[in-house]
Amino acid sequence: MGLTSGDGGRKERPSGKGAQARGNRQGQGQGRQGGGVVMGPGMAARRAAVVVLRAVLEQPDEAPQVDVLLADATAGFDDRDRGLARAIVTATLRRLGSIQHLLGQLMERGYPRKCGPLEAILVTASAQILFMDTPDHAAVDTAINLARADRNAAPFAGLANAVLRNVVARKEEVAGYDPLDIDTPRWLAARWRAAWGEPQARAIAAALRQEPGVDVSVRGPAGAWTEQLDGVALPLAPASAATQTVRLRTTRGIEELPGYAKGAWWVQDAAAALPARLLDVQPGERVADLCAAPGGKTAQLLAAGGQVAAFDRSPARMDRLAANMRRLGFAPERHVVNLATVAPEQIRGGPYDAVLLDAPCSATGTIRRHPDVAWTKRPGDIASLADLQARLLDCAAALLKPGGRLVYSTCSLEPDEGEQQIASFLERHPQMQRLPVVAAELPGLPEAINAVGEVRTFPSMLPDVEARMAGLDGFFAARLQRRS
Repeated sequence: MGLTSGDGGRKERPSGKGAQARGNRQGQGQGRQGGGVVMGPGMAARRAAVVVLRAVLEQPDEAPQVDVLLADATAGFDDRDRGLARAIVTATLRRLGSIQHLLGQLMERGYPRKCGPLEAILVTASAQILFMDTPDHAAVDTAINLARADRNAAPFAGLANAVLRNVVARKEEVAGYDPLDIDTPRWLAARWRAAWGEPQARAIAAALRQEPGVDVSVRGPAGAWTEQLDGVALPLAPASAATQTVRLRTTRGIEELPGYAKGAWWVQDAAAALPARLLDVQPGERVADLCAAPGGKTAQLLAAGGQVAAFDRSPARMDRLAANMRRLGFAPERHVVNLATVAPEQIRGGPYDAVLLDAPCSATGTIRRHPDVAWTKRPGDIASLADLQARLLDCAAALLKPGGRLVYSTCSLEPDEGEQQIASFLERHPQMQRLPVVAAELPGLPEAINAVGEVRTFPSMLPDVEARMAGLDGFFAARLQRRS
């Protein structure tokens, strides 16, 4: 399948080294002529997507989070262009393995030296061709214009044209690419195979290809909100729970939905809502929420009647929590403190009846929502994060009253940050014991409870015929108790 581009409608199917050679010759000619750069509709959004992807591709260990990069790149955009830029970035990162695999076949000699943003231009255009509703000619033409607009990429605009036309021709091939072997970084695929076995690793990888829907935590029974929010109630909590989860069918903007301005609910993945519920806070109990920002779990604990002290080491994150609490009508205590370095006896307000530690982690369980995680994390990150989690767990245990409860959780699929972390913790702290989770506490997902009463969710759980209504984040949660 050829496509009409800036070549008078001539159709080609270049491939491999031939495509690269022809592209270089064409690009050099266009560069000398100065080729007119047409800045049509959607160009600003596509340029912003290229800026974000270039940072991720060229400096994965140093680039800020994609959300931060997107906010900077789309400052001043209207909602339509901001949404388009985000959609391109997300689609590109979710299928970056497939895109790079195909481009690697088409560009056997790799990218030219000093080609500026050429790689980011090609991967974002490929994502639009392969995985979005963008017309092929629009994706190709805008990519060529972006290349021509950059001094370093301009000499290779013809190469981009040739390669992208061949991407169009090979769409069907890409549809057969394997989620685990091609769309998952090798080190993660190896870890998941070793930890969970081949079938589960493949189920995880397949689920991570799907765009997730939006979950919200509502106060009280969910029934009244399912119609107002155009959603379905997820049966993941007892009917008596202070908060319930509703999964939205609608694609309307969150702030436009009923109840948002009044603080009746907040966005929170179904799996992320489990740890606070498992703490089973009773009215009047003193509760410490460690690493609390942005505040979804804090809100749950307050809705259950707890007297909550929220802790976070980042003043900026604590400001975000405070803003969220104002919308929801809550006023927890707030403490900015680095719990990994401060002595527990220096922390004000303890000891506590209950402590929730949703610890910093590799976040590999959130790749459905944050596909950049797969490409910006490294194996060494897990070891360093596991060390931090151990120190935070030791601090959390020291804040508990005798008989007090502790829930530890991470949004990670790595046993080092979950099951193994708790096993090591219990060896260090004989005064602590597991308080197993039982099926009645997780009525819609009993298969997530392991043999010792810990909770392990996978993105492949909660199947649904509509992909967007299926799945949840990968999470681990363990409930512990200080012996009286």
